[in-house]
Amino acid sequence: MVVDVTDVLRVQDLRRVCGKLLDVVEEQFGAEIDLDRLDVDFYWNMDLRSAFDLYGDPEAGIDLGQGSDDVAELNALLRRSADDDVLVLWHDLQHLAGVLRLLAYLDLPTVDADESRR
Repeated sequence: MVVDVTDVLRVQDLRRVCGKLLDVVEEQFGAEIDLDRLDVDFYWNMDLRSAFDLYGDPEAGIDLGQGSDDVAELNALLRRSADDDVLVLWHDLQHLAGVLRLLAYLDLPTVDADESRR
């Protein structure tokens, strides 16, 4: 049986991709990004159940996320003791996704006034 590799998510590959992307983030923005100097903090977010429920009302799942809260939650995760193995994967990954989306936002090409009206 041949497995189509496009239908398989390998954690090892995901880890490598994240490493490559974060290397570029560090090259472009430095080893530390001062969130206070950014003009963004809050962002639109869609809760996970709504995001994957293509038959429900997507607007019902829209809420606000906050980049500074995402970073604070990830820092708290790093400060947990080795004995504290209580990770809430869906929760912690959402904070990581929020930070990754913020990094993607920082890299967006600038839009001139004419393009923003499209």
